Amino acid sequence: MSESYFPVGPGLGVEENFLSLDDILMSQEKLPGRAESSLPRLAFALGQGAGAGDSIPEGSKLEIPLWLAKGLHDSKRRIISMELPKIYREAWRTVFSADANVVDLHKMGPYYYGFGSQLLNFDNPENPEIAQTILQASDGAKLEFHWTFISRFRRIMDSSQNAYNEDTSALVARLDELERALFRAGQKGLNDFQCWEKGQASQITASSLVQNYGKRKFTDMDG
Repeated sequence: MSESYFPVGPGLGVEENFLSLDDILMSQEKLPGRAESSLPRLAFALGQGAGAGDSIPEGSKLEIPLWLAKGLHDSKRRIISMELPKIYREAWRTVFSADANVVDLHKMGPYYYGFGSQLLNFDNPENPEIAQTILQASDGAKLEFHWTFISRFRRIMDSSQNAYNEDTSALVARLDELERALFRAGQKGLNDFQCWEKGQASQITASSLVQNYGKRKFTDMDG
């Protein structure tokens, strides 16, 4: 029987994939900012006014959902200016460079990698450092995960492979949503292998993450 909904992975770059539930939820995360000009009829939508026609005065501090911040951002007209959330600032980047495994990413931001890559859409002098922490340029255009992800990946996969038929809630509590998906993929691979060893499965199949990655690689080659 075919699935009624086939999960779509996040965009994992400077553009969201709006077929992905993870990206839709991530786009609701809020950014601190400031109104560089008056914003008519937006006060009520942003919780700063009593009526639908109220405006936000120039200079007002804001908390704007990512999707709206991207819509309002214009480097030429200076409608709004955005600030970095604290987890992407220099103090936290120093923590990540020392030992990324100690950070509770889910508490600081459940979409750390995806949301961080979206920050590169805004003009910020710290963008190169943010990109260095989360992503690194590859072939001039594509983005790949850099040392924050890599340093945490091994521990995530080790945990997923050494927690067979156990309560894993404590193991995933500190992971962001992407890392939790990887942990689940590791657990599924382990469970499938155990079933195959016991003769409860006829064959081992590649995980959906591997299959989707392969499809993307072929698509890139065709392009």
